Amino acid sequence: MKKRLYPYVIFLPRSKKHEVLKALFGSSVPVNILKFALEQGVYKKIYQRDLIEKLGYSNKTIIEHLKTLTEMGILNEHMEKAEVSGRTVWLKTYTLSDPGRWFALLLAEEENLSREDKIKILCNVFRLYIRWMRGLSSKLGIEKEELLKIFEEEMLMKRNRQEKRKTST
Repeated sequence: MKKRLYPYVIFLPRSKKHEVLKALFGSSVPVNILKFALEQGVYKKIYQRDLIEKLGYSNKTIIEHLKTLTEMGILNEHMEKAEVSGRTVWLKTYTLSDPGRWFALLLAEEENLSREDKIKILCNVFRLYIRWMRGLSSKLGIEKEELLKIFEEEMLMKRNRQEKRKTST
């Protein structure tokens, strides 16, 4: 069952990112899982066994938080077939969802992400936010043209400031 997402924007003080997200999730474990996913790469698979090995939490604790993050739509769960000691086994893998990458980005030091990853994350989050705003504005009876006007004003604002600077020099 797909849960409804509310793509709120969170502004975090740089020095308090971990503490704010820990309070949001109720534990450091999900925050550390997100940090681990960032270290692997925001589009890479993460394995439960690697989390246990690197983070030092019990198997039960990791499974509990992976399940919660999956239910929240922050992680996507996958099954992968692998050969171990001549036997075929199934492994659970996880990847960050679009909202999950947004949460991970909140934790990231910008210099540790590639420009391409930042662009993909920003565009995906922007698309989610616009869809949510479109639905909310429809419920409230706000015309799309009103939102489009605001968007255009804000997008043109930077260009207008740059043009003013050029003409004043």
